[in-house]
Amino acid sequence: METIDPEIVTSAQGLMAEIIAYAQSMLQPSRFLQVAALFVMFFLAWVMAALLAPRFDAWIRSQEGMPKGRLRFFALLRNRLRGIIFVALAWASVGAVQLYTPFPSRRYLLVLWATIATAWVLIGLVSRLIRNPLMRRLVRWSGWIYVTLLYLGFLNSASAFLDTLSLSFGDFRISALGVLKAVIVTGALFTGARLITQGVARRVAQNRDIAPSFGVLAIKILQVVLYGSAFFLGLKAVGFDLTGLAVLSGAIGVGLGFGLQKVVSNLVSGVIILLDKSIKPGDVISLGDTFGWIESLGARYVSVVTRDGREYLIPNEDLITGQVVNWSHSNEFVRIDLDFGTSYHDDPHKVRRVAIAAALSVDRVLKTRDAVCHITSFGDSSVNYVLRFWILDPREGLTNVRGTVFLALWDAFHAEGISIPFPQREVRILGETSPRGVVE
Repeated sequence: METIDPEIVTSAQGLMAEIIAYAQSMLQPSRFLQVAALFVMFFLAWVMAALLAPRFDAWIRSQEGMPKGRLRFFALLRNRLRGIIFVALAWASVGAVQLYTPFPSRRYLLVLWATIATAWVLIGLVSRLIRNPLMRRLVRWSGWIYVTLLYLGFLNSASAFLDTLSLSFGDFRISALGVLKAVIVTGALFTGARLITQGVARRVAQNRDIAPSFGVLAIKILQVVLYGSAFFLGLKAVGFDLTGLAVLSGAIGVGLGFGLQKVVSNLVSGVIILLDKSIKPGDVISLGDTFGWIESLGARYVSVVTRDGREYLIPNEDLITGQVVNWSHSNEFVRIDLDFGTSYHDDPHKVRRVAIAAALSVDRVLKTRDAVCHITSFGDSSVNYVLRFWILDPREGLTNVRGTVFLALWDAFHAEGISIPFPQREVRILGETSPRGVVE
C-alpha cells in the first residue's frame, strides 16, 4: 500500500492550522457584531435582488433600440445584481462604522469582506469576455479562489500545498499550482489576443485607404502571432522547456506535412490570394455553377454567398488552380448580352432603336455607357439580334436584370407592333385516304 508523500501531509497540516486559527479569531466577542452585520447584509442583498430583478428584466426588454453590446452589459449586471447590492451595502456600512468609531478593528471584517466581494464581482464581470464556457468557468473560479486566499492570508500556504501535488517525468515536473497558473495565464492571454484582433479588425474595416485583401492578411498574421504567443506562454507557465518543444515540433511537422498536404496547400493558397489581391471581400465571382460574392477570406477556404442565401466554402486551392470569373476584379462594370429575334416583316432599324431604348429604360442599366443592338443571323423563322448593355452592380444579381430588360423589350415591342415569332411547321398529307382528312 502506497503512503502519502510527507511533504504533502506537512503542507496540508500547515494550511489547515492557518484556517483553524482564522476561524477561532472570528469567534472573538469583539467581532460578533461585524459577523452578524455581514449575514444581515447578505440577507438584505438577497431580498433586494429578488425584488429588483423582475423590474430590471422588464426595463431591459423595453430597450429595443439599444445597441446589443450595451444590452449584454446590462444583462450581465442583472446576473450579478445580488453581489453588486452586497458590495454597496458593505462599503456603506464601512463608512457608517468609520464615522461612529475611529478604531480600525471595529470595521476590520467589514472592510475585508467588502474588498473580497468587490473583487468577486469584478472577476465575474471580466470573465464574461472569455467566450469558451469551460475556460471562462475555470478562470472565474480560479480568480475567486485566488483573491479569497490572498486577502485572508492563506495564499502562501495554499500555493505550497498545490505545489506539492505534482507528477514527475524524468527531469520534467508538473504541479497543480503550475497547471492552475497556466489556465489563468492562457485564458487571460487568449482573451486579450481576441480583443486586440477584434479592435484591429474594426479599425481596418473602417479605413478606406487599406485594401480589403491586405487588411485580411494583416489580421491573420496578427492572430497567428498573438494566439501563438499566448499558447507558448501558457506552456512556459506550466514549466515546459520550449527548446525541447521546438525540436519535437520540427519532427512532428515533417510527419504531418505528408499527411496534411491539402491543408498546407490551402493555407499557402490563402496567403497567395491575399498577397496578389486577385480576390477580395465583396468581389462577385463565378466558379463553375457557383455565382455569388465573397463574404470572407479564411485561412483554409473562401466563403461565397449566392443570391439564394446559400454559403459555399470553396477551398483556396481551387481558386488558385481553377478558372475563376471575377466580375469586379479591376472594376465593377459588367456587360450583359441578350439574344432575341423578331419577324422578317419588322424593320430591323426600328427594332434596334426600340430595343436600345427599352434597355436604357431599366434602372440598373447604365446610361453613361452606350447600349448597342446588332443583327447576328437570319434564322429559319426570325431575324436574330444581340442586345448589349452595361451594369455597375453585379452583386445585386444578373438573372434579375436580364429578366427586367426582357420584360421591357416585351412591352416595347407590343407598343410598337413588333412581333416575336416562334417556330411553325405546315404539314401537308399526300395521298389522303381518310374520309374526313384526319391523320390517325
